[in-house]
Amino acid sequence: MKSLPSLFPEAAAALAAASPVPAMGQSHIHESAQAQVLGTANYIDDLPELKGTLYAAPILSPVAHGRLRGVDSQAAEALPGVRGVVLAADVPGDPILAAFGHDEPVFAIDSVQHVGQVIGLAVADSPRLARRAARLVACDIEALPAVLDVHTAHAQQSYVLPPVFVRRGDAQGALLRSPHRLEGRMEVGGQEHFYLEGQIAYALPLEQRQWHVYSSTQHPGEVQHWVAHALGLDNHAVKVECRRMGGGFGGKETQAGHLAVWACLAAHKFGAPVKLRLDRDDDFMVTGKRHPFAYEYDVGFDDTGLITGLRLEMLANCGFSADLSGPVADRAIFHADNAYFLSDVEIASYRCKTNTQSHTAFRGFGGPQGVIVIEAIIGDIARQLGLDALEVRMRNLYDADPQGPRSLTHYQMRVEDNILHELLPALASSADYHARQAHITEWNAGQPIIKRGLAMTPVKFGISFTATLFNQAGALVHVYTDGSVQVNHGGAEMGQGLNTKVAQIVADELGVPLARVLVTASDTSKIPNASATAASSGTDLNGRAAQYAARTVRNNLAAFVAGLDHCGAGAVDFAGGWVRTPKGERRWEEVVGEAYANRIQLWSDGFYRTPKIHYDKHTLTGRPFYYFAYGAACTEVAVDTLTGESRVLRVDILHDVGHSINPALDIGQIEGGFVQGMGWLTTEQLVWNDKGLLTTHAPSTYKIPTAGDIPAHFRVDLWHEANREDNVGGSKAVGEPPFMLAISIYEALRNAVAASRPAELARQPLVLTAPATAENLLRAMGRV
Repeated sequence: MKSLPSLFPEAAAALAAASPVPAMGQSHIHESAQAQVLGTANYIDDLPELKGTLYAAPILSPVAHGRLRGVDSQAAEALPGVRGVVLAADVPGDPILAAFGHDEPVFAIDSVQHVGQVIGLAVADSPRLARRAARLVACDIEALPAVLDVHTAHAQQSYVLPPVFVRRGDAQGALLRSPHRLEGRMEVGGQEHFYLEGQIAYALPLEQRQWHVYSSTQHPGEVQHWVAHALGLDNHAVKVECRRMGGGFGGKETQAGHLAVWACLAAHKFGAPVKLRLDRDDDFMVTGKRHPFAYEYDVGFDDTGLITGLRLEMLANCGFSADLSGPVADRAIFHADNAYFLSDVEIASYRCKTNTQSHTAFRGFGGPQGVIVIEAIIGDIARQLGLDALEVRMRNLYDADPQGPRSLTHYQMRVEDNILHELLPALASSADYHARQAHITEWNAGQPIIKRGLAMTPVKFGISFTATLFNQAGALVHVYTDGSVQVNHGGAEMGQGLNTKVAQIVADELGVPLARVLVTASDTSKIPNASATAASSGTDLNGRAAQYAARTVRNNLAAFVAGLDHCGAGAVDFAGGWVRTPKGERRWEEVVGEAYANRIQLWSDGFYRTPKIHYDKHTLTGRPFYYFAYGAACTEVAVDTLTGESRVLRVDILHDVGHSINPALDIGQIEGGFVQGMGWLTTEQLVWNDKGLLTTHAPSTYKIPTAGDIPAHFRVDLWHEANREDNVGGSKAVGEPPFMLAISIYEALRNAVAASRPAELARQPLVLTAPATAENLLRAMGRV
């Protein structure tokens, strides 16, 4: 077995340095991979702590809804080493967090809104002591009635935001005219982010009311704003830094801000650095999840399965405050069509307020909750008509012709880049879909216990922040006199390989070996007002901004060399660490040294804003997305009809990433997204009891997929075509779209369950609550 150093030999680096092969399009290793394997990659809990650092732990509400009449901390403060508690009265700035809805207190003030709401902090000399002290704090709470499900919230018109309605055509009239009609209900659960690195912040008070905050966050700029707001300071007084996260998945987009604010308030009160790291149980109890959704639908269709009318009601469980529920529920509306043209449609979206954790961003950001309902509807249509579901899906696709009559979405964006008419048949062929479907039908006819199911589902996912203002990014590129290059951008590295891709982009723009480019930590003092690393747009935005910054430096050097060699700047070529003109060639380092000696600027900033997009948030119409990413998955499953146990047997994926900047990273993202989606739809069940307590708050009761859940056949292929829009390197975003490929598992399970039903029920709508746990599968089969 090779030792780890031999896997990364200096000889290989030297060989790469001499190679003129472009960095983009190659499967370069993740920039932190070696350090992560060796344990030398630092996360916030690995940073050296300053002398005098204190530790905080949250004081949690044990009641789902009630009046907070008082807090008694005497028992906690009597413990040696406990410095005290921090409560709402200790907030020097605004006691309400600087969230968009301005509806969430920093600490509970006069009421509590969910079990696990943070009432304050206990601060002590060690993490264990702080946690012990937090549990000794007595809270006097008068319990009030709690709303714990969306149906009750909807009936009481309890909403965090007003309902939204999107209509096109005459849905009711179309339903009345439809040859066939189906009505149904379904529910999908939430999902815990379960990042390896939990929520954490380390707050360092500096001189003259300045702050340095280490935060595990996808949005350093928002953390900066929230901290300044709570402390009553200007933004410039707060510096937020994040080198890397041990996973984010959306859970650290807004809700990392809570930890940072709380740590800073404790540091402000006690005049010392404070670290706050939630343990896993507290993380479950305090932070929001993926939004659970409930649906009612009424769909009309013809004999071929073509949808002729649809009325859809979506109830989003938002928790006790708005957080990002508005844009999450909006994206669910945008993706309720998935890949299909809906001629006459009416969608009602209700953003329900419940006494649970405030749910937040999660990979897909409402998209999965929109896609799954239309895929289930199409599955039921196919079942009722006795047709193959893939045939019905193909029948309903948007036109391939962007000017075709079936190319306009229900929110008035034209689908200009639809490749599914070629991609779906290509996957059906490579996965041998039709022959396997026939074989499974034969199998199910002869096997009374183990039933199999096969399904192929597509994905059409819009890429851009739906809030247009966030589609901007900045970057800095510095070339040093030895020829090395440093890049800083506003994105955050959470394991997805953003920094690796940005380094590849800059290396190619400057024509230097990838090894010469270093990407540094996200830092609000370098790139101000950066958007969150979310919406799958990290590389699109930050990669392009870094490319523009590098291009300016390259143009400065090209003009300088052109002057030396008396040629046009366009004749100067940068590649493989060499700078060539018709007159000769120079080493990159030589050119940089000469340019510095001649006072040529060797650094630059870059700025990018996504073109073409516009969106009216009042009517939910416009072009909210720059382009769509596409893909499809073919999944085969088996279900034990006696126990409800299920297994994924085989997965074939064909996914569209444009011209991949780094194929290995992209395939890893596709695999990871699919498996995370598999967890959402099969095993990851969140259960709140009738008191509002989340009972699945640890790995003992909340089950994410393991290596044993991965099918032996798990094939991922990349679609060959470049992005038709002018995106960096011809690439497409890859972070979120693959998550929805896992809906093929859900549909395959429903097909397996349908095969277990009596003949008289075989064509009826099939209700399978997600996640499809053994119990829910048995319930769908009528055995519970």
